[in-house]
Amino acid sequence: MHLIHESIALIEPYLKHYGLPALFIIVYLESLGAPLPGESGVIGASLLASTGQLPIEGVFLAVFAGAVLGDNTGYAIGRYGGRTIIDRYGRYIGLNEDRRAWIEGLYMRRGPAVVVGARFVVILRQLNGIVAGMMAMRWPPFLLANIAGALLWTAVWTSAPFVFGDFFASHFHDLMK
Repeated sequence: MHLIHESIALIEPYLKHYGLPALFIIVYLESLGAPLPGESGVIGASLLASTGQLPIEGVFLAVFAGAVLGDNTGYAIGRYGGRTIIDRYGRYIGLNEDRRAWIEGLYMRRGPAVVVGARFVVILRQLNGIVAGMMAMRWPPFLLANIAGALLWTAVWTSAPFVFGDFFASHFHDLMK
C-alpha cells in the first residue's frame, strides 16, 4: 500500500500541471513496456477527477487511448523485431526453445484471453503487446482483445477511485500510518 501512495505522490504534480496529456503518455509508455506506474497514475487522475480537478471523461479517454495505442506499438515492435532479439538473447533470460514453444502455443490457443487477462497483471501488462507480437499472434484478434482488455481495465481503474474518491481520501491517510 505504501508503494501505491508513493507512486501517486510522485505522479500527482505532473497530472496537476500537465493534465491529461501526461496521463496519456504515462499509460502509453507503460503499455509499451516501460516500467512506469501507470495504474497509480490512473488512480491518481481518477481521484483528482473526483474532486473536480480533471474531467472524468477525459481521464477515461486518455487512459483507454494510451493503453490501446501503447499495446499496439509494443505489438509492432515484437512482431517486426522481437523474434530476432529473442533468438539471439533469449537464453540469457531463461527463454529456451521449450519455453518459447509453450508461450507460442498459449498465444495460439488462448491468445485473446491472455491479452485481456494480462491487462490486469503488473509486468504482464507492460509486456503483453510485445510478447503477442513476438509470438506471431494474428493482429485482428490481438486488436479486439486489446480493446476489450483496455476497456475493462480503464473502466475499473477510473470508475472505482472516482466513485469512492471521498472514501479513499478520508481513509487513505490512515492506511499509510
